[in-house]
Amino acid sequence: MNIHADYSERVVIHFDDLPWVPSPEWGVERKMLERQGGEVAKATSIVRYQPGARFESHQHAFGEEILVLSGTFSDETGDHAAGTYIMNPPGSSHAPFSESGCTLFVKLRHLGADQVKREVVETTSAAWYQGMVPGLTVMPLMRQGSGSTLVKWAPQTFFNSHRHYGGEEIFVVEGVFEDEHGRYPAGSWIRSPHLSLHQPFSREGCTIFVKTGHLLG
Repeated sequence: MNIHADYSERVVIHFDDLPWVPSPEWGVERKMLERQGGEVAKATSIVRYQPGARFESHQHAFGEEILVLSGTFSDETGDHAAGTYIMNPPGSSHAPFSESGCTLFVKLRHLGADQVKREVVETTSAAWYQGMVPGLTVMPLMRQGSGSTLVKWAPQTFFNSHRHYGGEEIFVVEGVFEDEHGRYPAGSWIRSPHLSLHQPFSREGCTIFVKTGHLLG
């Protein structure tokens, strides 16, 4: 199965526009943003656990990133509330479940040998740092290799036009993100190819998950 598998193409999707697709496990569904492969796939998805849903223990050969959007996600390491970021490195395994239900942003099978240690960030309490322009603050998430970052835009924040070597991926967690190409409310996913150019801003304010440099092939 190939869904938006061509990294040379710009893609903009709002996850509300996609259908829920059942997984092999009861009560777990996905909205597929991009995918290369079948049930074992390199993929980016919105994943929903119904209350009481669970997966059997399984290994992630090429790692996994999770951002808990709502509810509480759990595995043998503990309970992870909305706002928690988790990076499970290549070769790690777990048995995830949710007693009360949850919704996740998930990236599978895209990490490499430089990601070796599990990372967990409680974004509701972790520190924000000043960004490159006034009104912009950043929170590093994955610190090994090509990192992922949360970026918070205060209302009426504008950034300079710039290119992204290796491309850029954005998921709008809350608020409204914009650039000269369009307006992207919470739930939007934007993937821009290698050397793409834009001039981003937010009139209303927003928080976005950003990953750069990982779309060369």
